[in-house]
Amino acid sequence: MRPAKTATLWTALALAGCGGEKGETLDTDTAASEAPSTTASSGASETSTSSTDPTEAPTTSTTSTSTTATGTDPGTTATATTDGPDTGDPGIPSCGNPTHFATGKEPTTLIYVATSGADGPDCGAQDSPCQTVAAAAAKATPGTGIRLLGETFGPDIFLSDLAGTADAPIWIGGEFGQRPLIAGGGEALHLSRVRHLVIHDLEIMDSASNGINVDDGGAVDDPEATRFVAFERLFIHDIGEGGNQDCLKLSGINDFWVLDGQFERCGEGGSAIDHVGCHRGLIVGNFFGFNGGNAIQTKGGSEDIEIRGNTMLDCGQRAVNMGGSTGFEFFRPPLTQDGDNAEARNIRVVSNVIQGGETPLAFVGCVDCLAAHNTIIRPHQWLLRILQETVSDPQFTFAPASNGRFINNLVVFDRADISTYVNIGGDTAPETFTFTSNLWYAADAPDQSSPAGDLPVPETGAIAGEDPLLVNLTDNFYPTPASPAVGSGAPLPEVAADRNYSCWHDPPSRGAYELIR
Repeated sequence: MRPAKTATLWTALALAGCGGEKGETLDTDTAASEAPSTTASSGASETSTSSTDPTEAPTTSTTSTSTTATGTDPGTTATATTDGPDTGDPGIPSCGNPTHFATGKEPTTLIYVATSGADGPDCGAQDSPCQTVAAAAAKATPGTGIRLLGETFGPDIFLSDLAGTADAPIWIGGEFGQRPLIAGGGEALHLSRVRHLVIHDLEIMDSASNGINVDDGGAVDDPEATRFVAFERLFIHDIGEGGNQDCLKLSGINDFWVLDGQFERCGEGGSAIDHVGCHRGLIVGNFFGFNGGNAIQTKGGSEDIEIRGNTMLDCGQRAVNMGGSTGFEFFRPPLTQDGDNAEARNIRVVSNVIQGGETPLAFVGCVDCLAAHNTIIRPHQWLLRILQETVSDPQFTFAPASNGRFINNLVVFDRADISTYVNIGGDTAPETFTFTSNLWYAADAPDQSSPAGDLPVPETGAIAGEDPLLVNLTDNFYPTPASPAVGSGAPLPEVAADRNYSCWHDPPSRGAYELIR
């Protein structure tokens, strides 16, 4: 179970569509009619072979996840975490509440699953549940909620071609506020070629490979293969056997949301969330702790992913790896010979609290990426890195890490604990980066706070060497009214909200929290 220190870090996103359905009547005839077939899928996402055509779910245009909602739906209201004031107060303006295709919707049919049940043509009612998720999925049609009752389930659940619709998604998970456990095996859950699907309220542990693996079935050139997937209130922990294993492995997934989850001890060399060729994602309100490799990695052609309002504690080598290194055959979309390719583009890391680890942020072959309004506390090696791992060859041209922006961040560190302030590798374009209105504070040597000698370009509006006057530097990083961070940042309209869903003032504060006035 999670350590006591992290127990207070949960947010209370009451997202609609995953709770409040108790007491609904199961219509087993409806559940069984015209059900899509469910076939097994196996193997790691980056080694999948081409599969049959994706499901024929309707293509539904949606607003990009980079455009945040206003939170008018009461089901998306969030309360604050305990290291800041409560912004759930209706008198305080709220910004950036996440919504998606299933917000405000509920299942029209429920199919129950219990280890004590029995698979068969008539299984699925609460008093006669199916025994396996696969059997329930074979009965599922758009609008179905597959409900795992509160037990421990066996792993290695493989589902493919499971498709809801924009008006009638499919849900898989426990009752709201309960988390059935899936333990052991190679992977807890592997999903391939799925659409309009919500995975929610599950605990997963002790998988030898990945906790949850979602892919496009090897259809690397089909952006419709796996699309519109939400992950809500998942607790995935103690995954892998010390290698490159991940808690949540995503390959070729488009239009996705990861909300209010908890990810701990996710592979010594892996990531809590690993993206290969994923596009248009929103990762909000999660806790990442004690991960050996990364909290989040976005590579393999990933683009337009916002990582906002999360807490990352002691997350290994690079808490957020914007880019990385990917085998050419795994890029989504496939690499082009007619222009510049990139490991990642337009990755936005905003309003997070990142504590410990070797470095909080690494721009690794990432183009047009943003790190803004983060509160960074005591990294152990570098304050940030600019690197290039995938370089051009005679066949493919790769853009260097370029046009990155580092704006309105609050960085507290011990000078004795780091080497260079900023680590810049070869084959990059650091002269194209922008540094604006960051606060730098070396707690053990305030006169050595400024990273100016290591920055590749001059910074505009820096504050260096001034105590940020946070509540404390241990577990409450909210600014006090006298903090030099308050009201001194640069306006940045594309960053919708602070760590607590508060709207930014004009000018905003530096760091992850706006001061409530």
